[in-house]
Amino acid sequence: MWKEGSIKVHNTIFHYWIKVYGEGSQYGIDGGKISKLMLKREGEIVCNYDRGWDIQPVDDEARLAYEILVQAENF
Repeated sequence: MWKEGSIKVHNTIFHYWIKVYGEGSQYGIDGGKISKLMLKREGEIVCNYDRGWDIQPVDDEARLAYEILVQAENF
């Protein structure tokens, strides 16, 4: 199932899209339920996971947004 939304980290807003399955898989982040995750900040992709890393979080704020989503949705 696809989920879309926004998350605020400090004073920055990230828009995200994640594909979450009911169970973890070998394609999920750390074997978890998220197989696809994209974060954008001001229209720029700052993190992208599509069954593997295309763009790891580019900075600390992007990493924090990523970690919040993974904690909430991956396990």
